[in-house]
Amino acid sequence: MIPELSNPSVCMSDPQRVEEIIEAIQKAGPNTLQVISDFDMTLTRFAYNGKRCPTCHNILDNSKLISEEGKSQLKELLHTYYPIEIDTNRPVEEKQPLMVEWWTKAHELLVQEHIKKDLLQEAVRESDAMLREGYQLFFDHLQEHSVPLLIFSAGIGDVLEEVIRQAGVFHPNVNVISNYMDFDETGTLKAFKGELIHIYNKREGALLNTGHFQELKSRHNVLLLGDSLGDLTMADGVHSMENILKIGFLNDKVEERMSCYVNAYDIVLVKDETMVVPNAILHHLTSAK
Repeated sequence: MIPELSNPSVCMSDPQRVEEIIEAIQKAGPNTLQVISDFDMTLTRFAYNGKRCPTCHNILDNSKLISEEGKSQLKELLHTYYPIEIDTNRPVEEKQPLMVEWWTKAHELLVQEHIKKDLLQEAVRESDAMLREGYQLFFDHLQEHSVPLLIFSAGIGDVLEEVIRQAGVFHPNVNVISNYMDFDETGTLKAFKGELIHIYNKREGALLNTGHFQELKSRHNVLLLGDSLGDLTMADGVHSMENILKIGFLNDKVEERMSCYVNAYDIVLVKDETMVVPNAILHHLTSAK
């Protein structure tokens, strides 16, 4: 049905079920569809030419906005908590308080750095952040067919928005739920706004933002894109969902995480740095029946 689904990077535990979901969404038409996607390592690349690409937090961590002392403390947090985040042997309930701890400490360190709002643009421009190959087609196609895209991120909203703005794809159909910085009257970071969003509480974030989903009442079909098991709850705020197709990018520690991902996601893309498969599916979903 979609030739790209037989690409070597694609793994599916139930191809027939995938086909049925795609058919049902296509039949309902693009005006019933919404896309909900994670950002870091989902819309952005995990690596390029063998080198890791930065997340929103890393863009700041690696920039000249952060002192050497701050950088080493942030790195220490990463080495402590990232192995916990991706450990498939630990239950989510055990990870959750530790993720809160990580994000809270990282945000406190960033506040201590007195980051200036007007320097964020330059930090993003000078970083190695890259959206996945084929991103332009992905964003433009959704805009062209008036399909809303919700980017749901445990990263930093201000940095995330700057990445997509500089890539020229921050279209009016794009909404972002993320951790936003709060600047004082001099434009200096003083805190982070609202509820903390980390990798394992996106369900709470979805339910807290019911206003967003309320506006999309007629869009009962969801294409969900993520790269962690925590991303699977991003659509929990959607009203009377009819069909959901879950696409997961498996970027790292493939052998030990494969079975979890294949059981959780409908389609798993293994070490695939492109949007080829999502673009092919979107094209199919929005083409005339």
